[in-house]
Amino acid sequence: MNEFESKRNELLAQKVIKGLSSRNMSGSYAASKEEALTQALGLIEHGSTVTMGGCMSARQIGLVDALKEGDYVFIDRDKMEDKRAAMLAAYDADVFLTSANAITEDGIIVNIDGNANRVSAIAQGPRKVLFIVGMNKVCDDVDGALKRARNVAAPVNAQRFNIDTPCVKTGSCMDCKSPDTICCQFLFTRYSKHKDRIHVILVNDSLGF
Repeated sequence: MNEFESKRNELLAQKVIKGLSSRNMSGSYAASKEEALTQALGLIEHGSTVTMGGCMSARQIGLVDALKEGDYVFIDRDKMEDKRAAMLAAYDADVFLTSANAITEDGIIVNIDGNANRVSAIAQGPRKVLFIVGMNKVCDDVDGALKRARNVAAPVNAQRFNIDTPCVKTGSCMDCKSPDTICCQFLFTRYSKHKDRIHVILVNDSLGF
């Protein structure tokens, strides 16, 4: 990413952070994945119980490996036989890691989920929710964010999971009711009832889908 794109991202991120603040959430900007990792670890107290949904962005900045190797209780659902127990453990965790399918310039976070474990944990339960969001996910408004979630994030994730949905074949949302659909629950996080429970690290990079 060149210096001009980085400068644009920094300015845009400040606009998003201001929007988050107006919605009782907090945000910060990281100029690199390395800086994002440092910021994230600074927000997670040692000894904390930490879990996550399928957050590729947290993996891409090295956060998952750091948590596994550090002084944290990381609930790794990939290694648990009882997936339901792993999902339920998220609701009493100190920190829940996630990303956004899209976020608007004025701080509304948009997510689509299949099993609803991710969106439900964002909405209620964990003491803190930490979003790792690449600047590639910032959209003008809610309409643009929803279009991105449905036509970019959902088809790519469906392809990643190797499931049989129309968007896997077409590359865009067909508003399907397929048994394999991952577009079951839509969550618009427009305000946090609990101040700063939600923190968003905006990263000067293209992360996730």
